[in-house]
Amino acid sequence: MFDLDKASASYNGRVVLRDISLTVRPGERVALVGESGAGKSTLLNLLYQQHQARAALIPQDPALVWTLSVFHNVYIGSLHRHKSLYNLLNLVRPRAREVERVRPVLRRLGLEDKIFTPAGELSGGQRQRTAVGRALYQGRDVLLGDEPVSAVDVHQARAVLTAINEAHDTVILAMHDVDLALAFTDRVIGLKGGHIALDQPTSGLKPSDLDSLYTN
Repeated sequence: MFDLDKASASYNGRVVLRDISLTVRPGERVALVGESGAGKSTLLNLLYQQHQARAALIPQDPALVWTLSVFHNVYIGSLHRHKSLYNLLNLVRPRAREVERVRPVLRRLGLEDKIFTPAGELSGGQRQRTAVGRALYQGRDVLLGDEPVSAVDVHQARAVLTAINEAHDTVILAMHDVDLALAFTDRVIGLKGGHIALDQPTSGLKPSDLDSLYTN
């Protein structure tokens, strides 16, 4: 499904990734781990560019429209399903059937009571869960997430990651929480110094086995 062959990438004139070769097969759940600046976000974006039409992306910045409600920010994920006029009318006056389609997604993420709250009035964790809801509502086979649970507590993080895994066949997540990465994926890819330093099944791995990715 995803295939990189000696790919490199730069950011602000600095080489972030060098000669990355990587294959991700359908059905895999992959965690990208490594210290800040290791290139996790850059690698995630390289993979997303290969299958934008099939994949939903949860960016590190929630990229919400602050003046619009949670409902509308999630509904934005389905604009491709409808004609422009319908989307415009739904923006002005939400259709009951669209509200009822969005509601279960928000219920799963603990946001049902915020359905008509403007995104600008939400906490950081609520905004992040709204961005996750938008990606879930797209209904894609593949989900790529850049630190999708960094702003929520552990209990909420587990609920969000469970929802992500249940809704998508293939999942690739850049994560800073090693414990969650090992618990919710079946393969871990560790980045260090712009290279892949580790690529193993998560089965049998302990958080301490990844310590070398975070030390000089």
